[in-house]
Amino acid sequence: MDKQRFRDLASVIEKSRPDFDYAYSKGIMTLYARSLERRHVELEPGRSVIEFARGSYLGLDNHPMIVDAAIAALASYRSIQWSGARTRLNFSLTRDLEYSLSELFDARVVVYSLVLTANMSALPLLACGAFTRGRKPVLVFDRFAHATLAYHKAVMAEDAEVLQIGHNDIEELEGICRKHTRVAYICDGVYSMGGNAPIRELLRLQERYGLFIYIDDAHGISIRGRNGQGYAKSQITDLGENTIIAASLSKGFGVTGGVLMLGTEEQEKLLRRYAVPHAFSMGPDLAGIAGALASAEIHRSAELGERQARLSRVVQCFDEKMPTQSSGDGMPIRMVPIGASRAAVDTAAELLRRGFYVAAAFYPTVPRDKAALRVCLTADHSLEEVTQLCESIGDIASCGASTGCPRLERGD
Repeated sequence: MDKQRFRDLASVIEKSRPDFDYAYSKGIMTLYARSLERRHVELEPGRSVIEFARGSYLGLDNHPMIVDAAIAALASYRSIQWSGARTRLNFSLTRDLEYSLSELFDARVVVYSLVLTANMSALPLLACGAFTRGRKPVLVFDRFAHATLAYHKAVMAEDAEVLQIGHNDIEELEGICRKHTRVAYICDGVYSMGGNAPIRELLRLQERYGLFIYIDDAHGISIRGRNGQGYAKSQITDLGENTIIAASLSKGFGVTGGVLMLGTEEQEKLLRRYAVPHAFSMGPDLAGIAGALASAEIHRSAELGERQARLSRVVQCFDEKMPTQSSGDGMPIRMVPIGASRAAVDTAAELLRRGFYVAAAFYPTVPRDKAALRVCLTADHSLEEVTQLCESIGDIASCGASTGCPRLERGD
């Protein structure tokens, strides 16, 4: 029997290369810029634009407390990184950060250089049964699980059966739980292309069937919860032994790195001893660690709630000006559907010419013929900037073929 394939990179390259070539030719890919105030960036001397592409949803990546903390740590330690495995030597600030985040998020926290390496640490251990008392679970991926999750399917399939279900299809997931004694579900908390996981329904399945839930809440961290625990953790009081949450420190948290939130001491021991990125690679760099400690202090202050409220107003403004399928969910990612890949690229290029940088999402990031503008909203965007962006998108849509502008398919 032929082994199931989980990747077909050659086919993806063949199908997407023309659109990538076109996007690069229009000047909307791999831009290099210098940060200015708020969400303004300088592409070249004398030319700045307002970007809606970065995921610093609370605007903390420019925060003076975070930047100053990183500079002070570099001056104090006179080092950037220690070139050794984490099972040997670590910066003492790494311990301080893990203690601080564990208290902040009410979980056992292990920090990583990226959320990708955090997932790379945990998922193989989940597949081999290390987190499920030696019983290998059937692994079920949401169809829209992020690429940094789906990337590991082939490795996980060496140990366990790997399945994929429709996006947020709780009925299909429950059917699998009825058939198998041990099931693990892998999904995002807040999806990078919009939408979110049905946490309460997942917890119901966990209570009824013992479902193991693995959530990558990279885009949900900081924007929800009194201490910025994130979309997922703010709804889960006790992780216990059947839930692990991965999260990024590089988006709402405003620095760099990733974390795993754990519920048990045994899970932490397994990760620190057997996870390849932890045992054989380095952790976050010193500036990132110090910046994260400063961000944690901001998360403990009244400023967090103020920034969350500002973000909410920005999202509400966008929804009023440009309704989409995600309107009203409170999340900071909005997808404005267009359809054809080149039309999405043309729209993004015209917006850039008008002073707005917005990412064009096309295959393989989204399904073919489902290209869209991906708008990342932040607390640092003014309502006026959001209004101007929406008006520009609407203007490009209305100009139609007569003036050569791409035509948008407005979402409901």
